[in-house]
Amino acid sequence: MKVMLCYASKRKINDDENLLEDIIDILTLARKFNQENEIYGVLYYADNAFFQCLEGEQSTIESLYRNIEKDIRHHCVKRLCIIEIEKFRFKKWSMKYVEKDSMIDHYFKENGIEKFDPQKLDLHHLSNFIETLITVNQTNRKNRTRTGFNNRGITPFL
Repeated sequence: MKVMLCYASKRKINDDENLLEDIIDILTLARKFNQENEIYGVLYYADNAFFQCLEGEQSTIESLYRNIEKDIRHHCVKRLCIIEIEKFRFKKWSMKYVEKDSMIDHYFKENGIEKFDPQKLDLHHLSNFIETLITVNQTNRKNRTRTGFNNRGITPFL
């Protein structure tokens, strides 16, 4: 059965120095895992809050969500919904990433939420927010290439 699961979480406020590295790591791992497991979705980060919507087979999505709950980069993880779907809405993306966006800021303020806090969305507003994320342009963050002693290889430039 195909499902869409959406959740929100907070990020540790005192750990801003590793933010970009954490996001790149999350995207690199997610895109690889998602491609291998036919999972699609979107990740949005702003104001120390994550929002993620995942689509795929229910057992795979549930297992992935349990792992996300254990991830130390997330706390206050809250499942917002899990619904059965007929088709994938994010099929273009193994993991679309959108950085803080004025259109999304406006959406939240328009709905009486001063700053990005997806945990405050009810199902109606969640559905509209997902529609907004589908239309917003993806932020290009390149996947990290592992380097270092254990990941060395032949340099093609020599």
